[in-house]
Amino acid sequence: QVQLVESGGGLVQAGGSLRLSCAASGRTLSIYNQVWFRQAPGTEREFVAAINWSGSSTAYADSVKGRFTISKDNAQNMMYLQMNSLKPEDTAVYYCAGKFGFTDVLGRRPDEYDAWGQGTQVTVSS
Repeated sequence: QVQLVESGGGLVQAGGSLRLSCAASGRTLSIYNQVWFRQAPGTEREFVAAINWSGSSTAYADSVKGRFTISKDNAQNMMYLQMNSLKPEDTAVYYCAGKFGFTDVLGRRPDEYDAWGQGTQVTVSS
């Protein structure tokens, strides 16, 4: 079993920054690629950013490219999402997720990931 716990969400003004964290525990060696999704009320879960096990490969949604940075610290079993220049449309619940098993592909669909956190709310005021 793997447990993922997000933290770092909150209320911020437009143009501000937040850093989300995702702590993994349990059978963490079974996780390879990791990802951040977000979901606003009444919408589907949306891909934000992904990173491979070593951190050597990343992918971003066009809507966050240049503003968000995904990173990880395998020694600490942590993954991060640095969010800068936040916009009101970034308001959502942010989820971290992990995929069991090796793949070269950084998937962008929720059904490609096996373990999920409970989410952390990010609210950006205008």
